[in-house]
Amino acid sequence: MSLIQDPTAVFVYLISLIGLIYYLKDQSWSKKLFDTIPPVIWVYFLPMISTTLGITPEQSVLYGWIKTYLLPAALVLLLLSADVRAIAKLGPKALGTMLGGTLGIVAGGVISLAIFGAWLPEDAWQGMGALSGSWIGGSANMVAVGTSIGVRDELFGVMIIVDTIVGYGWMGIVIFLSAFQSRLDKWNGVTDSPISDLSEHLANSDMNKPEPLRFQSLVFMVVIGMGVGFICLKVGEFLPDLGKIVTSFGWTVILVSIVGLAFSFTPLAKLEKQGASHLGNLFLYLLLATIGAKADLKAITEAPLFLAVGVVWIAVHATVLFSVGRWLKAPMFLIATSSQANIGGVVSAPIVAAVYQKGMAPVGLLMGVMGNILGLYFGFLTAQLMEWVSRLL
Repeated sequence: MSLIQDPTAVFVYLISLIGLIYYLKDQSWSKKLFDTIPPVIWVYFLPMISTTLGITPEQSVLYGWIKTYLLPAALVLLLLSADVRAIAKLGPKALGTMLGGTLGIVAGGVISLAIFGAWLPEDAWQGMGALSGSWIGGSANMVAVGTSIGVRDELFGVMIIVDTIVGYGWMGIVIFLSAFQSRLDKWNGVTDSPISDLSEHLANSDMNKPEPLRFQSLVFMVVIGMGVGFICLKVGEFLPDLGKIVTSFGWTVILVSIVGLAFSFTPLAKLEKQGASHLGNLFLYLLLATIGAKADLKAITEAPLFLAVGVVWIAVHATVLFSVGRWLKAPMFLIATSSQANIGGVVSAPIVAAVYQKGMAPVGLLMGVMGNILGLYFGFLTAQLMEWVSRLL
């Protein structure tokens, strides 16, 4: 029996862990540690270790409640700031390279599963389906897709390891290539890079000017997130399951993403200026912490083979993306930013964009948001393709 049993006490413990992680992240002496091992790793593995040590329980009614009610709310709040109009202004080269990178992730996942599937666990396709969500837009999609298709908690942890080691390793390679972008642009036959004006417009956008959080706005955020999530959850219960991928909860995820995008066209999008996405991320990290608390540390032994899968997967992604970029005569800046917008999402895409072209971080952020939108749908598609491949192995 664990030291903490009461659901409220478990909730306080987990949210305190998240608070401690982010407090330590902001300390100057720990910056290098958190640059090497990002917060998402700590948010998952510290609860796992807590359960292994007998502090938190493997099962609690709290875990199911957070999954059912906070994930839909998180997705609504995270999509409120999706500026679809600005994304449309990126132009055909930016949109084309972004889609090329996404298709590379889809193809890479299917090919790597076909190569390694005979040596992987039977449910490997589920874990890789969740990872495809992360590699098309970021960790929010990973949690959403993985939760919807029922990835076992231990396998989820292995996918986080692959996401971090392979994903950040690839980011290092992409940054390294920035030293050769002139040669690569010449090789690709690049003649122009038409998005400088858009970058300046985005940098001066009113949405980039945060406002103090007001109580009324906080209430609106909670009501919108929880209310829309609850309604979509109930609607999803009436919709038919479509195989192992789009279950009733899968329908909930799809519905809340549609509503969140629709709200981004309304004045509700201005709630982002007061931190709507921060509240959404808090809900998301609470879910991630509960997934970690239910997991078994022994499952990490599966990680080495999955790391090999991840390397092949990224190689296919890179091949497809560079081929599309060459066909479009896209600058290396767009190719690199598109790749990181897929693999890393809104956190690291602006960093890579700024490395390649000073002042282009807003474009990287916008492409990361595009990845966040695509990740849910292409994540489900990739998971379905992998499920079909797994039947043939």
